[in-house]
Amino acid sequence: MVKDLRIRSKAISEGATRVPNRAMLRAIGFEDEDFKKPMIGVASTWSEVTPCNIHIDELARKAKSGVLNAGGAGLIFNTITVSDGISMGTPGMRYSLPSREVIADSIETVVGAENLDGYVAIGGCDKNMPGCMIAIARSEVPSLFVYGGTIKPGKLDGKDIDIVSAFEGVGKFNKEAIGRDELHQIECHACPGAGSCGGMYTANTMASAIEAMGMSLPGSSSNPAESSFKMEDCYKAGEAVYHLLEQEIYPKDIMTKKAFENAITVVMALGGSTNAILHLMAIAHSIDVDLSLSDFEAIQKRVPHIADLKPSGKYVMQDLHEAGGIPGVMKLLLEHGYLHGDCLTVTGKTLEENLRNAEGLKEGQKVIMPIEKPLREDGPLVILKGNLAPDGAVAKVSGLKVTSLTGPAKVFDSEPEATEAVLNGKVTDGDVIVIRYEGPKGGPGMPEMLSLSAILVGKGLGETVALLTDGRFSGGTHGLVVGHIAPEAQVGGPIALLETGDLVTVDSENRSLNMHVPDHVLEERKKSWSAPKLVSRGVLGKYARTVSCASKGAVTDDFSRESEPSSVR
Repeated sequence: MVKDLRIRSKAISEGATRVPNRAMLRAIGFEDEDFKKPMIGVASTWSEVTPCNIHIDELARKAKSGVLNAGGAGLIFNTITVSDGISMGTPGMRYSLPSREVIADSIETVVGAENLDGYVAIGGCDKNMPGCMIAIARSEVPSLFVYGGTIKPGKLDGKDIDIVSAFEGVGKFNKEAIGRDELHQIECHACPGAGSCGGMYTANTMASAIEAMGMSLPGSSSNPAESSFKMEDCYKAGEAVYHLLEQEIYPKDIMTKKAFENAITVVMALGGSTNAILHLMAIAHSIDVDLSLSDFEAIQKRVPHIADLKPSGKYVMQDLHEAGGIPGVMKLLLEHGYLHGDCLTVTGKTLEENLRNAEGLKEGQKVIMPIEKPLREDGPLVILKGNLAPDGAVAKVSGLKVTSLTGPAKVFDSEPEATEAVLNGKVTDGDVIVIRYEGPKGGPGMPEMLSLSAILVGKGLGETVALLTDGRFSGGTHGLVVGHIAPEAQVGGPIALLETGDLVTVDSENRSLNMHVPDHVLEERKKSWSAPKLVSRGVLGKYARTVSCASKGAVTDDFSRESEPSSVR
């Protein structure tokens, strides 16, 4: 007998009482034979608001073709995306992290409401990937993820540039190191077409992590956006989800604790974005895997950093693709005992089986260092703790010449205030810039601060000042920066009690973050502190009222925690 793969859609595809349901589907093209097939969705994040997603409509149609060829009934539906690069440095950045939850909620809603039997999710910009994966974890039907792919590097005067070059160009222009014409040329050449930002920034980091986790097809995370490889990824994904149904392989069978450890290992080896810590914890929460900052700490101490990739290195994802891609990196890591080879993947095979016949890294490539001669002997994503961050904070230390600094705090209650001070020359060598009330609740939305961090680099301050926040940093950020400080200022974390002039020590080698203020002084300050009112309405209001601490992944469905009373504005 042929196995009936209609694990959910059978509820509407059979019986006289479901004639109205089927009538609706006939209007979109279903015929009698289609109701005997599993209904497989393609969750598309296509949009014209960002180059990361501009091509995903074509990719979604390709994935649907794969579904149809395998024997399924394919249905494309859409969800939102926002562009981090466009919203960066503006009030719009507050919507970036909440969009992760909107994406997850909307995909889960369609899959559940339409009784889909499985689906392929295709994402481009940063929050697409964790949003899709959170939905996959919650939906509990066979599913897999496809990355829309990386953008090609821009070219200017024979050199590769990208979006971070544009942000840093603002700082150089402010310093009068370049003129307006050169700044304009950077603007015009930084983003040459479709695809996500090219370095080992958040999108490429999360795509790599998902492949390492076994939830996307081998090689798909490093295949460029504008390539035949990417079209093939999507077609094969459509076929693969049908085969997952046949084999009764569910996300919970793949997304195990060991699979998350593989993802963290690859992120550390590549020198990925600090946002991976936040997102991987959120995905793990959704699939009921216990993942905490201590897991990142343990893996960081034993996995070497081997990828010479931007923002701290030289190369971009396109270069890694040409050097052998993520399968080449993973094969190297597996051979040296850093990965769990027995983890199941969406191919229906184990990670080791997938990599057994992979070509590996190409001879003579310069993107990935030998394990014996790494860029750094341990991972570059470091968890810091101390009296300024009792619940932890995150720093990325790859490429840093200065790994610790003690200096006077210059405290700002918003990113725009800090940016104005930097542009007006009010921040000097040795300062510790502190930006607070930008956490998950306080922002709300934990905005990224690539704009400011890049301006500091452009002005030549990237190695001489520290930048601390309870908000986040882009995967494109580099320098002595510390984000995700927890507890955040909004809930009365120690960062709320810091004052301009207090001495602060950032020590990434010893993994500490401390303010040199006596306890009795902090107690006095605490007596006069009160929480600012939260945003009360709309998406940001809902988010601020429900979001958890950054040290727990900033999730919005952590109902095990005690509710926190808060006022509203």
